[in-house]
Amino acid sequence: MAAVIRKATRGQRWVVWGLTIGILVPASLGFGTKIYEFVRVVLSEGGTEFTLIPLANYFLATLGFVCLMIWAVLHGMFQDVEAPKYTMLEQEERLEAGEKAGKQT
Repeated sequence: MAAVIRKATRGQRWVVWGLTIGILVPASLGFGTKIYEFVRVVLSEGGTEFTLIPLANYFLATLGFVCLMIWAVLHGMFQDVEAPKYTMLEQEERLEAGEKAGKQT
């Protein structure tokens, strides 16, 4: 089976961008709201001990995910997201052909 790789249509790109915005915007708002709550608690109660560790965790986790995303984009991992499934199917066919040849001998 030959791999047929096609470019995403304009509609598919709109769907991807729509889902990206639909997921990232609420997540960013939730993250921003949580940080705002922490800052508000620190300013009103002076509870820096309570908020320091959660804030550090949020920022380190976010920094890690941002670094992974940048690394993936720079290494072209989002250029052709369909190719791995075709490669897997081709490898499976080769393995099955090799097993059949092994059983016949």
